[in-house]
Amino acid sequence: MFARQTPALLCLLLGALAACGFAPLEAWPLTLGCLAAWIALVHAAPGFRASLWRGYTFGVGHFTVNNNWFQHAFDFQDAMPPVLGYFAAVALALYLAVYPAMAAGIAWRFRRERPDAAFILIFAAAWIATEWLRGALFTGYAWDPIGVIWVPVQGVAGLAAWVGTYALSGLTIAFAGALVLLPRRRLPVLAGAALAALLVVQWLGYRGFATSWARPANAPRVRIVQPDIGQEDRSEDDGERVLQALLRRSGAPGPAPRIVVWPEGIVRDLIEDGYPAWAYERPASYTRRRIASVLGPRDILMTGGNALSFTPGGDIAGATNAVFAIDAQARLVGRYDKAHLVPYGEYLPMPWLLRRLGLATVVPGDIDFTPGPGPANLTLPGFGAIGVQTCYEIIFSGQILDRAHRPRALFNPSNDAYFGRWGPPQHLAQARMRAIEEGLPIVRATPTGISALIAADGQLLATIPHETAGAIELPIPPPLPPTLFSRTGNAMAAAVAVLLFAIAIAIRRRRR
Repeated sequence: MFARQTPALLCLLLGALAACGFAPLEAWPLTLGCLAAWIALVHAAPGFRASLWRGYTFGVGHFTVNNNWFQHAFDFQDAMPPVLGYFAAVALALYLAVYPAMAAGIAWRFRRERPDAAFILIFAAAWIATEWLRGALFTGYAWDPIGVIWVPVQGVAGLAAWVGTYALSGLTIAFAGALVLLPRRRLPVLAGAALAALLVVQWLGYRGFATSWARPANAPRVRIVQPDIGQEDRSEDDGERVLQALLRRSGAPGPAPRIVVWPEGIVRDLIEDGYPAWAYERPASYTRRRIASVLGPRDILMTGGNALSFTPGGDIAGATNAVFAIDAQARLVGRYDKAHLVPYGEYLPMPWLLRRLGLATVVPGDIDFTPGPGPANLTLPGFGAIGVQTCYEIIFSGQILDRAHRPRALFNPSNDAYFGRWGPPQHLAQARMRAIEEGLPIVRATPTGISALIAADGQLLATIPHETAGAIELPIPPPLPPTLFSRTGNAMAAAVAVLLFAIAIAIRRRRR
C-alpha cells in the first residue's frame, strides 16, 4: 500500500518545493526542476485516476505552502479562533488542487509510451486553460500563477507584455517539460536550441521597455505614505492617532502638483456627506479639511475608506470598499468602489447557512461589502485618468483596466497587514506582472508594506520595506504604448493554448 502511494507523496513534496519559486524566496530554478519531475511522474502514472491523483497531491502541497500567509488573516477576527486559519489554508489548497489535477489528467490522456514533445505541449496547453479557470470560476482565485516566478528575471517576465501571465505559465510548463526530454536528445542540439530560445525571449522581453525618462522639475509627482500601523494596532478608538500618522508623513507642498496616496482600510472616519447624522462620529467635512491641510493648491489625495448606502427608513443597507479623491479645497473629486470582492474576506457566501454555523468574514464587521461596477478611472484635475484597483483586484490578469479609456497610471491601495510575511512580497510581484502586461506604472500604498512605485516595465523604482514607516515621493512614471496583451487581454492566452495544442497534434500526425 505504501509503495503504491509513494509517487503521490513525492508529488506532494514536489508541489511544496515548487512554491519556493515565488516571492519571498524566488528560487525559480527549484520550481522548474520540481515541475519537470512532476511532469515525468504524471506521464508514468499507470492509469487515468492515478494521473489525476498525482496532479491533485502536487496541487495540495503547492497551494498549502504558497498560501501559508492565509492563516494570518484569522489572527484579527474575534468571531473565529486563529487556529482555524491553519485549517482554512489547507482547505483552500484542497480546492485549488483540482486545477493541476485536471491539467495532469488531460495531458495523460494524450501520452505515448515515452514522453515526447507532443505530450509536453499538450500539458502546457492544458495548464493555461486550467490556470485561467482557477482565476475565473466561483469569482476566481488567481493568486500566483506559475508565470509569476519570472518576475525577478525581467527578460522572461517581459513576455507577459505580449501573451499575458497565463500563457507565460504554459510556456513555463513547456520549458520544464523539455527538461524531461533532455536525456533522449543530443546535448549540442538542445544547448543550441536553448540558447536561441533565450535570445528570442530576451529580445521580446526587453523590446520597447526602459525605465529612464525625462524628469522636469515641475512634472507631476506621487507621494506614497506607509504609516506601519498593523491590523492589531487599530481599533475603533484609534481613528485620530492613525489620521495624525498619515498626515505627518504626507509631506509639504512643492512647486510640482502631487498625488498623495494613502492605503486601503486605514481611515476610520466617514468622508462623504449626506448620511444620517447618527452615522458620523465627527462631520465628514471636518475630516476632509484635516486631509486637505497637507495639500498644495494643485495637489490631490487618494485614500481608501468606506462608503455607505441606506434604506428609505434610514438603516444601513450596504457598504462599499471605496477609494476617495480629495482636493486642496476639501472637496470630493472622485470615488471608486471595489468591484472584485474577496469571498469570506469582504463578504460571506451563503450567509443564511454559514452564519448559523458560527462563521464570519475575515475582515471584522457586521456588514458585508457590496461590489462596485468594475474597472474604472478617476479623472483628476491636472493629472488625467488614474485607474484604481483595490488590493486583491490587482491579481486578476486581463481584468484591471477600463480598456476603452486607458489611464496614465494605476493606483493599487491595499491592506496587506493581514498577509503575514509571505503575502506582501507575493502581492507586490503580481502587481509588477500587471504593470508589465499593461505597460502602465502602478502605485501601491499599504499600511505595513510593501508599498512601491512600479515602472511600466515592472521594475521597482522605490519601495518602503515591510513593517517600516515611511514615504516615497517621485515623479509619476510615464506609461508605455499599449502592449499587445493590453489590446487583446486573455484572448492571447487562449491563442497560445490553441497553438501549442495544434503543434502537438501536428507532431503526432507527422510521426504516423
